[in-house]
Amino acid sequence: MRNTVRFFRPIVGRAAAAASALVVVLGLMASSPAWSAAPKTVIELFTSQGCYSCPPADAFLGELAKRDDVIALTLPVDYWDYLGWKDTFGSPAHSKRQSEYARRRGDRQVYTPQMVFNGRRHAVGSRRAEVLKALKQERGSPDSTRVEVTLKSDNKSIMVSAGNFAGKGDAPDATIWLLLSSKAETVAIERGENRGKTLIYHNVVRQMVPIGAWRGDAIEVELPKSDLMEGYDGCTAILQVDGAGEILGAAHFSGTMAQN
Repeated sequence: MRNTVRFFRPIVGRAAAAASALVVVLGLMASSPAWSAAPKTVIELFTSQGCYSCPPADAFLGELAKRDDVIALTLPVDYWDYLGWKDTFGSPAHSKRQSEYARRRGDRQVYTPQMVFNGRRHAVGSRRAEVLKALKQERGSPDSTRVEVTLKSDNKSIMVSAGNFAGKGDAPDATIWLLLSSKAETVAIERGENRGKTLIYHNVVRQMVPIGAWRGDAIEVELPKSDLMEGYDGCTAILQVDGAGEILGAAHFSGTMAQN
């Protein structure tokens, strides 16, 4: 099959503009190699600085982020801002994403702190046993639809690649997203339910940019590194079905990316 070159309209902010300025999507003719290691589980924590029950989940995510089998991300929401403290990282895009997950699952469960695993299952983020059980279940789920996603870089560019679909039937339509993040953020809460607390947030997502359309054939997306990563020290690439569906594969780096 012939891959289609797609250019995406900028969403918002400097990172999105940089991504749209140079997006090169290349069809990879050779078959992608088989998944060489157990794929990582993407955990998204929907949290709020104005939620009194969230700090334990925020701290727990920091522990999970140290695991080799996990990509742990914080997505602060904005719907608790009316309680007296406006979340300094809260985003309506995160709130919308969380609601879309609930709609797709059919359970309408939107709450904080909520952890979502590979876009498929969820758990209360402050309940360690519940989270670890969900993580174990996700790790034990059939992975025949998983796709290898990699991140590479040189001095000028970041290259994101997604491999070929190896599952049964037709490949689902999916989007490659680039999530830019801060590895750690410390916030002193002055008002609201967490007033007087100083909290640390881990892998805080600040930008989400769609950079490519995937139809089952391997592709590579090249992006300019300098403007894109300015102000951020974390980057995650995810291959996700139809907006906020199942996450088929992901890769992450934080700090200085190794040169290739």
